[in-house]
Amino acid sequence: MRNALAAVAWNRRRTAAGAVAVIAVTGAIFLSGCALPAPSVEGPAFVSAGAAASGVLNPGNGRLEAVVPEIGRTVLLIGDSQSEPADGWPRLGLAAAGYRVYFCGRGGTGFVTSKGATGNYIDALLRGDWLLPAGTPALIVVQGGGNDATSGASDSAIVANAERLIGELQRRYPGTRLAMIGTLARGEGHGGGRRSEVDALLGSVAAAHGLPFVSVGDWLTKYGLVKDLADSVHMNPGGRRALGTLLEGHLRELGLERKPTADADPLLDARTGDAGLGQD
Repeated sequence: MRNALAAVAWNRRRTAAGAVAVIAVTGAIFLSGCALPAPSVEGPAFVSAGAAASGVLNPGNGRLEAVVPEIGRTVLLIGDSQSEPADGWPRLGLAAAGYRVYFCGRGGTGFVTSKGATGNYIDALLRGDWLLPAGTPALIVVQGGGNDATSGASDSAIVANAERLIGELQRRYPGTRLAMIGTLARGEGHGGGRRSEVDALLGSVAAAHGLPFVSVGDWLTKYGLVKDLADSVHMNPGGRRALGTLLEGHLRELGLERKPTADADPLLDARTGDAGLGQD
């Protein structure tokens, strides 16, 4: 009898240990999927973390969400292929301004434009194409517009979806400050074309909602960075670093920086797929 009871107790301990191991492995999958490169960001590698992995069901709202360590000093970055690489310039600028960076988005998407199975920003958010973080981020930043410019999206469609996105983010994360970054371009009169127009349009949306906005619709020519283009719209590594430094400065001018700490952890990721060449 004593042996039988001991066996039952051992099995229970093994089962409990197994459950803990599953939780630990799940967390490890999430962290490895989101990657934790060194703060210097010398070409860090990262792996996609799909919406079905490393999530927890929030009983308060019924949504699958990501458990992000130290969410209180993490920025939720929503964007396209300008933000998607681990050394994308929006990520570099935000990290330099003192934040951990958790990215949701995909190259080829925008306020109106979708890519494959991934919807545009508002559709992806509403139907769970992204694994949004649980808790309260320190800041939310929405970047983009380049693919909307390329796809011929109308002003009215861009404005309508941008306003829907702003409203939904404010509803889901009440109290979290929201900011926007516009569309990287050469500038009006220098070949910026529709990209510069969309940048200005998004600036007007941000102003109407009282949101801080970083206009980047003339940065390529204003700061002499056309030489650092890797293709028609994306930057080479040096260009990404230069833009990241510029963005950090503008964030600080807007009072959006967070003081870095000695144990600051770098860039997290919740991608849904790879960017296509020539798309933002």
